[in-house]
Amino acid sequence: MNQLWSPWRSQYIDSFSDDTKKNTCFLCDAASTPHEDAQNLVVARRGPCFVIMNRYPYNAGHILVAPVQHIGNITELDEDILFCIMQTVRESSQVLTDVFSPDGINIGANLGRAAGAGVPDHLHFHLVPRWNGDTNFMATLADVKVISSAMEDGREKLIRAFARQ
Repeated sequence: MNQLWSPWRSQYIDSFSDDTKKNTCFLCDAASTPHEDAQNLVVARRGPCFVIMNRYPYNAGHILVAPVQHIGNITELDEDILFCIMQTVRESSQVLTDVFSPDGINIGANLGRAAGAGVPDHLHFHLVPRWNGDTNFMATLADVKVISSAMEDGREKLIRAFARQ
């Protein structure tokens, strides 16, 4: 099996090196501090769930949809929260299409650390816009990940698009 390395993810891994960060949940922090939405990269709030940009994105527009409540397993969600999350995933997919015009969108959740969850105790869905030909070897050859738009610009566009929904 061939391996494709993603060295830019080391920023994400290094963000957990501080012991105080290991005991906190960035999703809970963002959910509980609406006055810090800009700093936390929150772009929309929908009752029992919210949408936040991924600080270490795989692509421009990479967002997460999460419940406000700290729950790690989809089977523990009550039906109202589950319904809100799925509606927000659908809405988010439309917003990403409107804002970034991707050729496709990856949508998924990693349930548990063994499945790849970076935050295994707080369920969240990833939505990653994809474009034909958006993969290259810059990350492998030069320790560089090419993100085609500025985080701040993308955040402002997403906020406006969610407000129109």
